[in-house]
Amino acid sequence: MSKYGAYVKFTAKSGERQALADILLEAAAAAQTIADCEIYIINVSDDEPDAIWVTEVWSSAEAHQASLSQPETKESISRAMPLIAGVESIPVMPLGGKGL
Repeated sequence: MSKYGAYVKFTAKSGERQALADILLEAAAAAQTIADCEIYIINVSDDEPDAIWVTEVWSSAEAHQASLSQPETKESISRAMPLIAGVESIPVMPLGGKGL
């Protein structure tokens, strides 16, 4: 089974980037206890004041999908949705490297 990765760009509603980042950082902290979640990093760019990039790697696509049905994940999503103007996801298949 291949690993699953994604680069996800969240565009926050104007002025809501920090609030959205805080929710995503909480999710990142919770992900540390999920064995199938190997990497979950929250990133921002000075060039995009409303954007937040999430870099994630999971043991499999199925593990990622299963994480979305967890009660904690659903609660985080429901808190984040009102702050989000858009989402773009680029699925990738990690091959290896430092930290993986």
